[in-house]
Amino acid sequence: MTAVAPPPLDHRLRALVTSDRAVSDLRQYFGTGGQAGAVPFTGSRFECLAGGGDRPAVANAVTADDLIAVQTLSVRIPVRAALDLLEGDLGAEVGGLLSRVPLGLDMAEAEAADLADGSPAHTAWQLLCDQPGIGWVTAGKLLARKRPRLLPVYDQVVRCVLGRPASFWLDLHTALRLDDRALHHELTALRRSAGLPGTVSALRVCDVVLWMRHRTDHQRRNCAGT
Repeated sequence: MTAVAPPPLDHRLRALVTSDRAVSDLRQYFGTGGQAGAVPFTGSRFECLAGGGDRPAVANAVTADDLIAVQTLSVRIPVRAALDLLEGDLGAEVGGLLSRVPLGLDMAEAEAADLADGSPAHTAWQLLCDQPGIGWVTAGKLLARKRPRLLPVYDQVVRCVLGRPASFWLDLHTALRLDDRALHHELTALRRSAGLPGTVSALRVCDVVLWMRHRTDHQRRNCAGT
């Protein structure tokens, strides 16, 4: 029997983003539902903690605030690597690469070259991945803190729900730009419907919707890649 190919990434994303659950999941995660006693997820503070990692004064440097911010997403930078990022050569190298990564640019408006292998963003991600104790998930989350509109949060749960795309940054970039950026516009409309501020990026809206949809099943099923 011939295997049935999964639907394209943009179809899977749009089905999840436009589902009946999307708004309620976002409100639950960010605590905007108005329910008495509701406690938002710690990750709701990821982008906005201490004014954000992309504010001009610190956009090209990893700060202690950034290290705390990634902890809200349940990852931790090892102490030795953290010190090197704050005071050492690693921080200088990452900062130099960040200075070449566009600031204030949405992924939907970027060029593929901004995200491809060999780009400053991808080089910074690879450099972080090469550090002991920092894997692809943590590296991606730290860079998403520094460029939240351009670089997505991506972890095992999201990778699993999307069928483990080969190149998530580039595949997501393509999906966001299709049909005159229809998916990007749907994400910003979803942000408004959930009562979220504009400081929450379209990419973060997408990540939260996907993560909330699959997180419980991912843990219960012990999905591959957990």
